[in-house]
Amino acid sequence: MRVLVIWPPHVPSYFNAGHHTPLYMTAGHLRRLPSVERVDVRDAGVLNTHWKAIGDLLYQGRYDVIAMMNDFDAVDGFERFTAYARELSPDSRLLTFGRLSSMNPGFFQRYGLDAIVCSGDYEPGVAHYIESLAAGTPHAALPGVAVRDGERWEPPSRDGDSLAPEAWTLPEVREIPYEHYDRLYARDEDKFCGIPFRRELVVPVARGCPIGCEFCEVHEIFGLRERRLSVDATVAYIEESLRALAFEYVSFYAPTFTLDKRWVRELCARFLAGPVSPRWKCATTVHHLDADLVATMGGAGCVRISVGLETLEPDGHGSLPRAKRIEEERFRELAEQCTRAGIELNAFVIIGLPGTGPEGALRTRKLVEQVGARFRPTMYTRLHDMTPSMTPLQISRYNRHLIADSSQAPDDGLYDFLFGRESRVTSVHERIPTAAARSGA
Repeated sequence: MRVLVIWPPHVPSYFNAGHHTPLYMTAGHLRRLPSVERVDVRDAGVLNTHWKAIGDLLYQGRYDVIAMMNDFDAVDGFERFTAYARELSPDSRLLTFGRLSSMNPGFFQRYGLDAIVCSGDYEPGVAHYIESLAAGTPHAALPGVAVRDGERWEPPSRDGDSLAPEAWTLPEVREIPYEHYDRLYARDEDKFCGIPFRRELVVPVARGCPIGCEFCEVHEIFGLRERRLSVDATVAYIEESLRALAFEYVSFYAPTFTLDKRWVRELCARFLAGPVSPRWKCATTVHHLDADLVATMGGAGCVRISVGLETLEPDGHGSLPRAKRIEEERFRELAEQCTRAGIELNAFVIIGLPGTGPEGALRTRKLVEQVGARFRPTMYTRLHDMTPSMTPLQISRYNRHLIADSSQAPDDGLYDFLFGRESRVTSVHERIPTAAARSGA
């Protein structure tokens, strides 16, 4: 069986290379299936292609299955891509997987797909459908997957599966269009998550999160129990990737990187011992950091820690789990700890969080900048408000940049935080040496 795993073309409003890693992990997982002869993988969502090239790929590929990755910010080109696929590769079975279909699977029934991954990890969901096709039972009920049978949709037989970390297939770096990722990160005023002017290796180390923020999808899709790669597997993947390509820093893709402090200390010890000792960054919560851990991380090459600060306004704390209710003094302490350790502190702040307003967001921003941290805003977005009957335009507003409900009162200055002029840009790239292979040395 020939399979295409693809992120369809669209114009992104935000870019995080970590969100694209499931594309490559799913492709790698499918290559293990005995029924699969070939898997091609394409990330066409990073301003790197055109519809003629997509048409060539579909027409010439003669794929048995086309698995389309979806996301909150990637519905714009979805209808056109499915139309191209039906027209140019009419014998292909079409299915979709991703964050949006996990949160709002019914939305995708309008596209005439053959299957929708609704729950569980993406890799086993797509694999279940391919194995069902290979067995000659294309309409059988499957774990975590809705299957179309004519005009009727067969619901999942049960919740989708969760893979143990040792069963993950980490991305093959030679398949990833890094030059296009580099361009999306080059302008720090955009406040994307990457570090400009340096090439990033994303290492997916954990899934699931026990914190359970109501505005976050992670625990809904991947569970409240964290699953984490071993330190050995993590270091081995970094070493293997550095041998393959010239990367300049590592980004650890995990919902709460320091949730397991013992694991982090072990990783830091490995970096200090060598031979692999990269510069690196991570994301976590203020609650899961302390002075000693921050110092250890800085000594082991960490150059940026991103924290879900959300707000410093007490009136907004009612919308946050207890672990996220951070007071000003604690944030100041963390900023001082990061400064001493040589780490840039990056604060994720939610604009429009219930109980807060523009004045509160401005106070939070001023304090973040006062302590020397990087301010990174997103718009408060209630993903549970999405419905299957919404139009693609309505769904596209759930991109954490726009106010999702267009009938809501005027933004009252909220948009200035996301789209206003940004004069403060990062200099953290200056702490990261340029790889010889990329500098021309």
